[in-house]
Formats: sequence, structure tokens, C-alpha cells
Amino acid sequence: MKILCVNTRKGVGDQVIFIPYLHSVSKKYKSPVSLLAKEDSRAKELLEDDNHLDEIITLKKEMDGVRGIFKLTNELKKRKFDKIFIFNSSFRYNLIARLAGIKSIYQYPLFRSKDNIVLSAKIFTEDITNQVVSTEPNLIIKKRDNNLDKSFKYICLGISASGPTKRWNINNYIKLAEKINKKIKCKFYIAGGKNDVDLINKFKNSEIGKDSLSFEKMNIKETMQHISNCNLYIGNDTGWAHISAALKVKALTIFCDSPVAAYGSYSSKMITIEPEGVVKGTTTHDTLGKDKISFDEVYNQSIQMLN
Repeated sequence: MKILCVNTRKGVGDQVIFIPYLHSVSKKYKSPVSLLAKEDSRAKELLEDDNHLDEIITLKKEMDGVRGIFKLTNELKKRKFDKIFIFNSSFRYNLIARLAGIKSIYQYPLFRSKDNIVLSAKIFTEDITNQVVSTEPNLIIKKRDNNLDKSFKYICLGISASGPTKRWNINNYIKLAEKINKKIKCKFYIAGGKNDVDLINKFKNSEIGKDSLSFEKMNIKETMQHISNCNLYIGNDTGWAHISAALKVKALTIFCDSPVAAYGSYSSKMITIEPEGVVKGTTTHDTLGKDKISFDEVYNQSIQMLN
């Protein structure tokens, strides 16, 4: 049986959050599933070692628009899928599935404008499998032995974010690393990309950052090897926070300006920090709370999670 799942959300974190639902569909039909996903989701790297997945089909830019409907239809038609599971409410993908000759089409209710990323996927998948589906993602990788010095604790600092309003100040991370290291001997990994070079350099040029390892020249798969060996992630709500949780690394995640109810409550490995003065669990877009994060709360929670 050939099965296709469709997840068109573009973020790395979004792709990680969907892992348990892909696994559940695969287990239900006792077959690996193919996945249609955007390139920015890094699905090919994230899921390369996962035997629940077959082919990762990249949703390319030329598959947008009216002409793109026919290009994507042709791509799917030649693969002869038996079933398709569409994790969105778009009529576009329903139409493409029909044009591609896929007989069994399962999808969220059409034309729904808003949904909780986790709850919608969970309910949809439970209806398909007739089983309770855990929201806990399990990111499968082939781990290498990095021969780390076990006298240190290893911390991944997620200094990056998708926008400036979601990013705790880099000076806070420097101060935090210095204070933690005075109490617990640590080594630090700096999770940031090519667009974060200025922030990375500021950390690495500090006294505490001179021996740190940064991710800006690595691909996602390479960073996963390092993160999997960490004792703790501390950082913004970014893809690396969700990767950490899915690798079963405790993740202290700072929500300044993104929906914590959706992105911060699906994993037991994720502990959230929200701005002071905000009711717990209500931080969302336009909260604009990056200057209201309590340094002491982040520090105290970090020490507790490291012990």
C-alpha cells in the first residue's frame, strides 16, 4: 500500500510536532508513508533515519499557483498512491489528490481558517487510527559516539528565532551562561544559523563563549548529533527547541511572542518561560514580551533541570 501524508507548514518546529502523527499512520497501515513537505521544514534531514518514512517529496515553488496544481498532480499521479492524509483544510490539496487519481482521501474539514496545530493533528489522526495518539514526538537518528567529557554538563543555547520580537537578548544568554558555569561546570553549543552570525560572534567573543561550538555552518542533521548529547536546551521558541524535545533532551523554552498553548504544551520534555505579568499559558503573537522575561526565573529553572 502506498500512502502519502501532506504537511505544508514551513517551520522546522512544525515538522517536528507532526512526527507522532506520521508514525501513527505508518503503524496503522503497517507501511512506511511518504511525505509532501516544504523545503524550509527540513523534513529530508529530520526524517532521513526514520523507517516510518519512505519518500520525502519536496513542495517546490513551481508547484504554487494554477500551473503548480498540474505539476504537483503529475508528480503524485506517477507515484500511484492508494491513500492520502492531508493535514490542512485546503481545497487545493483535495483537488490535487482527486486529479492524481488517489481513491482514499482523508483531510481536515475543508475551509477551516484557524486550528491548534497539535490538537487538530491529534484529533484527525485518532479518528483515522481509532487509538489514542500521544503528542510526544520521537526524532529517530543514528547516534554517533562523540566521546564527550562526562565531567561537564552540555547545554544548547537557542539564541536564534524567526523574528526579533521572539528573541531574548544575547546579553542575557551570556550572563546566564556565566552564572550557570559558576555553579555547574558546563560546555555550550550555540544554536543559530547563517543569519545569526552577529549574535553568535558576540557570544563566542565573550569570556564564557570562547570554547563554545556554534551551528551556523552545520546542516540540521549535523546539529541533531550534538543536541542529542546535551543535558539541556535553553533558548527561544525556535526549531532547535522542538528538535531537542523530540530527541528527549529537556528543553527550557522562552516564549516572548509566539503561541505557547500550541507550541509549548505538547511535550513533557518542554518547560516554558513566559513574560512577567502574562497569565501562564496565554502568550501568543503580539504579546511582545521579550523585555519582560525574568532572568532569575530562567536561571533558577535551568539549575533545577540540570540537577
